[in-house]
Amino acid sequence: MTFAKEAWPFVLPFLLGAAALFATRHPKWGAAALVVGLLVLLFFRDPKRAFDGPATVVLAPADGRVTEIRVVEDADLGSGRYHRIVTFLSVFDVHVQRCPVAGEVVRSEARRGAKLAAFRPDVGEKNEAYTNVFALPGGERIGVRQLAGLLARRVVSYLRAGDRCGRGDRLGVIKFGSRVDLFVPESYRVLVRVGQRVRNGETAMAEPGMAEPGTAEPGTAEPGTAGPGGPP
Repeated sequence: MTFAKEAWPFVLPFLLGAAALFATRHPKWGAAALVVGLLVLLFFRDPKRAFDGPATVVLAPADGRVTEIRVVEDADLGSGRYHRIVTFLSVFDVHVQRCPVAGEVVRSEARRGAKLAAFRPDVGEKNEAYTNVFALPGGERIGVRQLAGLLARRVVSYLRAGDRCGRGDRLGVIKFGSRVDLFVPESYRVLVRVGQRVRNGETAMAEPGMAEPGTAEPGTAEPGTAGPGGPP
């Protein structure tokens, strides 16, 4: 098991405090500090993941639960309509994100904003976020937006515009639980459903091909999914 480097500023104070408490003969307090430090370290775990399927499949960028699937328009991705697949991360999920596709990063941009609760329907437009857009050889664009929340005080991207990445490469990390939005072209077929748990670099989220009949209009929930405020 490896861990994201962003863990250490949070974990080291607990470990140093535990060492000091043990040295000054306060074993119970030392043990408590050690346990808390190890729990914080687990938030930043980075397990190895693999996917053996077709290269055209778009993989999950984040661990968590799918809470919404909508067709939207988004200026950061350019013209056209996209399926936005929302994944909510609890504090118990892996907080490292991975690239959903192999391609060139054509947009990598932070947005300052609020830190509202990640389950609110308006956080995609209001909260602090970092968006990466990947261009595929065929011209399609895939987007990933990391969103801050009440506990997630900062989102970190490892990518910059002009970078080339492989599918499953590390994309960034969210410091504690929040939300990650995946954008795929409307013509793609979504392979997950609302309520499903997904794993970064492993779960197939979408693939090229005709979407199912009855695709939702922009800003509305996909058939059979929960809309804003609906059950996760």
